[in-house]
Amino acid sequence: MSLSSATVAQLETLPGVGPVLAQHIVEYREEHGGFTSVDQLQEVNGIGDRRFADIKPKVSP
Repeated sequence: MSLSSATVAQLETLPGVGPVLAQHIVEYREEHGGFTSVDQLQEVNGIGDRRFADIKPKVSP
């Protein structure tokens, strides 16, 4: 799933991502002009090491 184009509803299908966290991802994307690296997901409020490890293999920038 592309972090730069996924909707809130699509992001909610990721492990450990609910509506609030999905909205944080979208807001980060809007503020920073998209994602150029999956690692940027770690900068989103609410993404810790464990959640990032679960999500990383399922997403692309």
